[in-house]
Amino acid sequence: MTTLWQASQQLLAGQISPETPTQHALRAIAAESGEGKRVFTKVYTAAARQQAEQAGARWQQQQPRSAIDGLPISIKDLFDVAREVTTAGSRLLSSASPAAANASMVDRLQQAGAAIVGKTNMSEFAFTGLGVNPHYGTPANPWQRAQQRIPGGSSSGAAVAVSDGMCLAAVGTDTGGSVRIPAALCGLTGFKPSASRIDQHGTLPLAASLDSIGVIAHDVRSCWLLDSVIADRPLTIDERNLSEAHFVIPQTRVLAGLDEHVSAAWLHALDVLCAQGVKITELPLPELAELDSINARGGITAWEAWQWHQHYAQSQPEAYDPQVLTRINRGSLLNEVDAAELYQLRADWKQRVEQAVAPFDGILMPTVPLIAPTLTELDDPARYMQVNLLMLRNTSVINMLDGCSISLPCHQPGAAPVGLMLSSTHGNDAALLSWAAAIETTLKRSS
Repeated sequence: MTTLWQASQQLLAGQISPETPTQHALRAIAAESGEGKRVFTKVYTAAARQQAEQAGARWQQQQPRSAIDGLPISIKDLFDVAREVTTAGSRLLSSASPAAANASMVDRLQQAGAAIVGKTNMSEFAFTGLGVNPHYGTPANPWQRAQQRIPGGSSSGAAVAVSDGMCLAAVGTDTGGSVRIPAALCGLTGFKPSASRIDQHGTLPLAASLDSIGVIAHDVRSCWLLDSVIADRPLTIDERNLSEAHFVIPQTRVLAGLDEHVSAAWLHALDVLCAQGVKITELPLPELAELDSINARGGITAWEAWQWHQHYAQSQPEAYDPQVLTRINRGSLLNEVDAAELYQLRADWKQRVEQAVAPFDGILMPTVPLIAPTLTELDDPARYMQVNLLMLRNTSVINMLDGCSISLPCHQPGAAPVGLMLSSTHGNDAALLSWAAAIETTLKRSS
């Protein structure tokens, strides 16, 4: 398994040509026995090959456009590509007008010379944390694939594309955990930056106040490398000394109901970190309990989603995944006064939480409380909703906080994938990634 960071270093050293990893990715997508048909809603085979070939010539002339020039990257099916319809994992928009221009993020990738291999499947309109899609099929989690476990969402295809070698890294979005959840369930690394770092123009929204563009890859440095290409300002990171770290673990809400696999991996990871001299403080942080009441009627996500969807939801309800439509329709029960109150509650909550966690280098918690369930388990609508809420419970805290966050694999080899989440407040992305790189190194040594 070659990571994006490793491939970039090999290119810089003249050890490989970008055609090699891009051809490998395209073969993986096309493999009849693979998940390509469920992972991608659109594949750019010819364009990706051409880009890799052109990049190969630039590398030979020592004039690459970027450190990822010619390397295979996938993009989620809610980023505009000029002259194409943006469907966002839906059938509803299949006859919509084509995009007039690329999303800003797509322009950044093209300027960097990335070989964009295709658009990845997702939860319809990014509105679940499970990754289930009744329209295009659900990509199967790489762990115990025969059991048809969910990939996590909403950036489901993004995670499976990376895990199955269909790209070296993927760009997704994260409104309540949508890059970190699939990363955790598929044994990958998912980074949600501070939302303002990456221009979201040309990205189909779920809830603009909470949306952010994030990345999924095999490791921290690969996430950092891709983020630096698509963000307004690249970050400088350095691996920190963990003996100088002081992290906080909230005691309210986020540790409840961990299944045995998550609990074992979480406790082992904490033991490993403490053995390196990490100082950990357990903080009640009762503010987290307020989120249930703030979101009791659907919250900001439902309100903002309804503003975008109300015409379609009323005129073509049959075109939606019923589970997604149920969540969208909750926004119809709110009015402008309710919305104003929600934004005020969030601002007040955010200020109090930021103050409480300010003394610490980061917030630690399990990314999600469960390992990936099977698709069959979710056939029961009540269980579907229950699992979806659990998947989003911890990750969505950071979107409400408008912070930055990363999920790192923390399970033992061969065990069910489990994510360890490190988070911080808005704008602390460089420090977060630096601490995450140190944690990653330590966890890998212990496995």
